[in-house]
Amino acid sequence: MKEKYTVKGMTCTACSAAVEKAVSRLPNVESVSVDLLGGQMTVEAPEEVVNSAQIIEAVQKAGYEASPFDQTQAASTVRSPDKDTETEQLKKRVIISSVFLVVLMYFSMGHMLGLPMPAGLMEPSQAVTLTLTQLLLTLPIVFLNSTYFSKGFRTLRHGSPNMDTLIAIGSTAAIAYGIFAIYQIGSGLGSGDLERVMHYSMNVYFESAATILTLITLGKYLESRSKKKTTEAISSLIALRPPMAVVLRNEQEISVPVESVQVGDRVVLRPGSSVPVDGVIESGYSSVDESMLTGESLPVDKKPGDSVSTATLNINGNLVFRATRVGDQTVLAKMIDVVTEAASSKAPIARLADRISGIFVPVVIAIALVSAIVWLLAGQTFEFALSTGIAVLVISCPCALGLATPVAIMVGTGQAAKHGILIRSGESLEAAHGIDTVVLDKTGTVTEGSFQVTDIQIIRDMERSLFLSWAAGLESGSEHPLAKAIVRYADQAVVPKTTFEDFKAVPGRGVQAMLTDGRMIFAGNAAWMQQAGLESESSEQLAASFTRNGKTVVFLADQEGILGLLALSDTIKKSSRDAVRRFKKAGLTVVLLTGDTIETAQAVQQELGIDSVKAGVMPADKETEIQKLQTAGHRVAMIGDGINDAPALVRADVGIAIGAGTDIAIDAADMVLMRDDLNDAATALQLSHAVLRNIRQNLFWAFFYNLIGIPIAAGVFFPFFGWTLSPMFAAAAMSLSSVSVVSNALRLKRFRFNNKY
Repeated sequence: MKEKYTVKGMTCTACSAAVEKAVSRLPNVESVSVDLLGGQMTVEAPEEVVNSAQIIEAVQKAGYEASPFDQTQAASTVRSPDKDTETEQLKKRVIISSVFLVVLMYFSMGHMLGLPMPAGLMEPSQAVTLTLTQLLLTLPIVFLNSTYFSKGFRTLRHGSPNMDTLIAIGSTAAIAYGIFAIYQIGSGLGSGDLERVMHYSMNVYFESAATILTLITLGKYLESRSKKKTTEAISSLIALRPPMAVVLRNEQEISVPVESVQVGDRVVLRPGSSVPVDGVIESGYSSVDESMLTGESLPVDKKPGDSVSTATLNINGNLVFRATRVGDQTVLAKMIDVVTEAASSKAPIARLADRISGIFVPVVIAIALVSAIVWLLAGQTFEFALSTGIAVLVISCPCALGLATPVAIMVGTGQAAKHGILIRSGESLEAAHGIDTVVLDKTGTVTEGSFQVTDIQIIRDMERSLFLSWAAGLESGSEHPLAKAIVRYADQAVVPKTTFEDFKAVPGRGVQAMLTDGRMIFAGNAAWMQQAGLESESSEQLAASFTRNGKTVVFLADQEGILGLLALSDTIKKSSRDAVRRFKKAGLTVVLLTGDTIETAQAVQQELGIDSVKAGVMPADKETEIQKLQTAGHRVAMIGDGINDAPALVRADVGIAIGAGTDIAIDAADMVLMRDDLNDAATALQLSHAVLRNIRQNLFWAFFYNLIGIPIAAGVFFPFFGWTLSPMFAAAAMSLSSVSVVSNALRLKRFRFNNKY
């Protein structure tokens, strides 16, 4: 069983790695996934073996706080992005810290810049006064940013040091040395050793500690603002649902909170109003703008019997509909769940960063100590060695490393959702990146799935109306698109449907039922006729002439033989040709998988330029066909309707449910496309490449930054080029690295959805 928790106190990827490690140590815990960006943790474990109290205790022992995830509170937080208390608090801390820092820098470095200083303050006799003033200006900055110290030393005590630990150690070392310098100045003044007084007066590190804390907080503020932009897509989805609904109770219109609407309630919808819950129209005609869910710009005409979805906009007519899905069962709620879960998931590429982060901070602390000791042994001053150690600690904070993957996934999946493309996880995105073969279901995916009866050929001597009556009566019990087309044709011809008994349907073959006089009647494809021993050479030749033209044939027969056949045509979607061209231009092999005859499949293949077809495939065998391709070494994406093709969607490396509408096959598909447009599948695969490219860029710069920054801070290049890095510049560089990673991820907002190559 999976359970979600809210985790507080995490500031970098080392934190999330420590939490994952602590919880995974619990016996029988199957998996742990921590979302640093969202502050959430998902734990999979048998409920009877591991309880919430044990999990929360394990997190607390690691130095963090945990509580069961509250969906309502989380939704409320996202719904009110302007009330982001963390960002506001960081802003206040930056402003106040900056004010004190400016004054502190004036007293510590103003004389170097030629600024006027208070009379006599720069005299050696006033050195204690000057340094104490600097200490007093530093203390408010330390107090405002005390969270770094409390969290940093707590996690160090628990054996899981993190970014805060590096900042806390570096700042504490600088402040401690400054206090030591004050005592040395006082001692020098008492003994008349002015040389010692001048030396320590020029090497007080209060401004370094204050600058580190201020710049780190500034970086976290900029990072927080940028991260808030990555959640805009989720925020906009949540904000779509109207807060109130108008329902009919005792034939009176009553305005109620949307949370109180129940399944079965009749809801009134005026022009210009958003749909509060999912439902089916009972009365009224209108056009509904569904762009907020599907990305489709053109309004959709609605009539009684049609469905409406939460957050869509009624344009020009009065509607009354009956609620069918409310609360977390609506299409919008499912979209939000998918996007939120995807944003909190990890792509396999992120595991490298996680593994490194688990040992990164202890290694950095060791490097800082070794650097300081080596420089002391090399004859450098204690101040130089201390500055080197502090710079290593500060520049190495692994914020950028931890943000590299989650921000890219959050922006990519969030933007996709706004355009009707739902991506379940980071794993799905990375898997899509490696696809080399696309398998397409035909009916409803490549074609409209809306068949029309084009020809009726009666072979035996019987009335056309009776033939059609039997066919419609048999097919009225089936949900197959062909059956619906035949029934619709009979209704339009005003032919009554014959009543049958003992109805039986065989998936992928056809149907059979018994007339009241005891005769068994069959309707289905050629394979069904062969199975019943009813095939005839003349009917097969006639059927072949239709299938060569891309039509699908349904035979009607009794126990004595074939009675006749109906030819039906399914129109290829306008988007299919563009989508297939995009797949092939991206270097993908396109395979058509269908239960239709080889002739019908080849007609579609020829028109669209598909590479190969597999025809006559039963629904239950589609999964086997996918497995065969995988066994041959292919990475396969299966694109189907998400319901009949569920086993194949699960078997594929990436399953994509297209045109899911209100029947989102979330459990079967890795990606769900709200629109009935194959182009969106091509766009989803294209997006996976863009997100993976962005993640790799982020990881490269995060690793490259540390690879270059740590040696410079440690003084490796000092003997050759005289390069050193002060703690202040190290803090600025660390902060900018995190902001640059988030900014790079935000470039995904410019991705062109449904772009034609």
